[in-house]
Amino acid sequence: ISADVGIAATEQIVTAVRARARHGESLRALVKDEIRTIFDAVNQPPSPNGHHPQVTLIVGVNGTGKTTTIGKLANLLKSSGKQPLVCAADTFRAAAVEQLAIWAERAHVDIVRAKEGSDPAAVVFDAIQSGRARGCDPILVDTAGRLHTRANLMGELDKIRRVAGRAAEGAPHEVLLVLDATVGQNGLEQ
Repeated sequence: ISADVGIAATEQIVTAVRARARHGESLRALVKDEIRTIFDAVNQPPSPNGHHPQVTLIVGVNGTGKTTTIGKLANLLKSSGKQPLVCAADTFRAAAVEQLAIWAERAHVDIVRAKEGSDPAAVVFDAIQSGRARGCDPILVDTAGRLHTRANLMGELDKIRRVAGRAAEGAPHEVLLVLDATVGQNGLEQ
């Protein structure tokens, strides 16, 4: 509980450790094993659900590592034989587009970008159209950081979702929330 795992998970871990614990055995090792078991049960790769291109929005608050995550994910997907396209829809943060362009170059993937201050939903629409024309799949969309308590910013994210849905049936097909390790239970609210 003090590590901010939450009450339900803590109870599951404690119950499993109590059932498995033997005299002289490392409780720390048992706790680690149980946490791994919990993660293994939910850590399945996302299914593309037959959508081409698969559109994934990457969301989260400022500074959690969304752009870096996209760069690493694009590299992983590229090395597994896919042809990802990254979309620089964070047109608000200074240097966000340039940062994503560096990651795209490192991963050897294409990027769709616009000028700073452009409408993020329009950039997403263009990226989906461009990705479809180039045969890119999946499309990874970098969005501006936002707190869930900021209604106007959440409205912008909803607009991105609606526009993506017009550009590709069912889009976004996946939304990944990038959390900072320090957010704890606040991550559930986000």
